Amino acid sequence: MTSSSPRNFTLADFDFQLPEALIAQHPCAERSASRLLDGTAGAPVDRIFRELPSLVLPGDLLVFNDTRVLKARLFGEKPTGGKAELLIERVLQGQEVVAHVKVSKKPPIGTMLQMAGGFHATLLGRWPDAQGPLFRFRLDGPASETPFELMERHGHMPLPPYIERQQQHENAGDAAEDERRYQTVFARAPGAVAAPTAALHFDDAVLVALAARGVERASVTLHVGAGTFQPVKTGNLAEHRMHAEWYSIPAETLAAIQRCRQRGGRVVAVGTTTVRTLESWAQSGQTEGETRIFITPGFAFQVVDLLLTNFHLPKSTLMMLVSAFAGYERVMALYRHAIAQGYRFFSYGDAMLLARCAPIALA
Repeated sequence: MTSSSPRNFTLADFDFQLPEALIAQHPCAERSASRLLDGTAGAPVDRIFRELPSLVLPGDLLVFNDTRVLKARLFGEKPTGGKAELLIERVLQGQEVVAHVKVSKKPPIGTMLQMAGGFHATLLGRWPDAQGPLFRFRLDGPASETPFELMERHGHMPLPPYIERQQQHENAGDAAEDERRYQTVFARAPGAVAAPTAALHFDDAVLVALAARGVERASVTLHVGAGTFQPVKTGNLAEHRMHAEWYSIPAETLAAIQRCRQRGGRVVAVGTTTVRTLESWAQSGQTEGETRIFITPGFAFQVVDLLLTNFHLPKSTLMMLVSAFAGYERVMALYRHAIAQGYRFFSYGDAMLLARCAPIALA
């Protein structure tokens, strides 16, 4: 549910100038050695991520997204010899998948693409309907491998579009690094085409320190789609339609949230995907399903008290989410500080810790 905000925000409000040099092209040498901007109160404080356990309290609950990134980028050729690239967005039943397609000219239904690795991808139609933006394929390998197995053997990590290098065979060194680092240390449920990037900073030492601090851990699953990188194209935010993503919250996590509330602890969401999952449940009461939740300033948060997040793209829905959570003016000030101090931005960049602001009064 969304309350009225005294300010009528437009897309331009969430724009900012970012020096290209601050877009991280590679991860920090050590996960927990990345920087952490503490924006929870007062003046911003520049920290190192491994300091996080000192910023949460005994009895708090950290909630992670345990989705696992698929090696979802597949390369191949059309029957004409033209290059083709698939980005698998979702695995359906049997051998069918939903994908984004990059080709010089869209092939007709029934076209069989020859994919690198010796399997075929047959175009069955558009998805989710005849006018849908994505495409439905059937993947057929010589050994009746599942789509998950084919991607694991022949696919490449689906790096965000702002990371300039492409993960193909000639980039074997980078590919090996990305298979390890564009994945959280606790990734479990395969299905994402983008990493829950705030969680990339955690390593075993930080997790051990959090447990010693008396901080409980729980997890949800939201399979991040490629739509997370799509820019908002309408100045009127009410006209934007969010992409759908599948989520699930186990009963153990709901019980952990209840225990946290009973002992007076705070729910700390690791990443915007965790926020979207928990607040979708709070709105709908559904512990599993599709969410198109669009969080903008004025949104009434019901579950999350603190948010750990990376720095996001200008004019993105995630900029709107963090502004709704911590307050628009505060977030923009923190971003100005981060740019001035040379923080690294986006998926392989640094992190920020935010506290939920007071609800905006109805106009």
